[in-house]
Amino acid sequence: MKAVICRSPGDLVVEDRTAPGSPPAGWALVAVSHVGICGTDYHIFEGKHPFLAYPRIMGHEVSGTVAATGEGVDLAVGEPVIINPYLSCGRCIACRHGKPNCCVSIEVLGVHRDGAMCEQILVPAQNLYPANGLSLANAAAVEFLAIGAHAVRRAKAETGARTLVIGAGPIGLGTAIFARIAGLDVSLLDMSAERLGFAAHELGFPVLDGSQATAIDLVRQATSGEGFDLVFDATGNTASVQSAFAHVAHGGTLVLVSVVKDDIVFSDPEFHKREMTLIGSRNALRADFDHVAASIRNGAVPLAKLVTHRTTLEGTPRDLARWAHEKSGLIKAVIEVGR
Repeated sequence: MKAVICRSPGDLVVEDRTAPGSPPAGWALVAVSHVGICGTDYHIFEGKHPFLAYPRIMGHEVSGTVAATGEGVDLAVGEPVIINPYLSCGRCIACRHGKPNCCVSIEVLGVHRDGAMCEQILVPAQNLYPANGLSLANAAAVEFLAIGAHAVRRAKAETGARTLVIGAGPIGLGTAIFARIAGLDVSLLDMSAERLGFAAHELGFPVLDGSQATAIDLVRQATSGEGFDLVFDATGNTASVQSAFAHVAHGGTLVLVSVVKDDIVFSDPEFHKREMTLIGSRNALRADFDHVAASIRNGAVPLAKLVTHRTTLEGTPRDLARWAHEKSGLIKAVIEVGR
């Protein structure tokens, strides 16, 4: 089968790989249809991912059709599916408590093990969700949107809560969309005038332009000095995460959607004075995938506007390398593997 291999940082090629064999019990073979390109994939290509062993087949935002099933799998051959790329152990404390998204020994397709920038992949059947009427192109977008949907669900905010999403990349935009679906009053903060223009003109969000004034001043002006009831940081930037504490109103909540490898330092007196709630949000659960799929089906997600770039498996080495540094106009890119 054809596969896109990142042999080392900056070295991306299409190679012939041995196709997966027959699926073992509890697993299924999936013919890959579409794969979204994530910020993680760009980081792997650029050598910025701290926990990756090369060579690696990337790709974890995936749709496809069931090509074969192992014993005990209740999926029909030919069934369109969405892949949940978070492979959990099923035994650890997180899994026992219904949180396989933060399994102690989690493996993510395309990161800890080979992913789906290829023609076929073996996946545990429990990680395959029926597309239920979604096109395979749209089904590939469910995973990245589920990250934001999970963060919003974790926040448990009241309808109408004044909400700030920091970061207008794909994850931040997904978070903002699902915060709006949840009935929250959402604004977006970013340093990129281009991304903010997209958020405002294409998606209809109020925006705060961090290139024009300091974030703290913008937040004060937008909230009459009170701060936001709910703040999501989706930047992956240490300085942004640390400054986000100051944007939260007394009694409010900060949700860390993105992850940084540095320590986060904040003022404990300020934290306690505000009786702030701090929430970490990691990956997503089946309920989030289902919520996203339903929201796409009912037209609540402007997916046609979010998917801005497309390529093929053969074109991925050229295009992914270019998009890693040519960001203008890029929101979400998708690889069309099999149509």
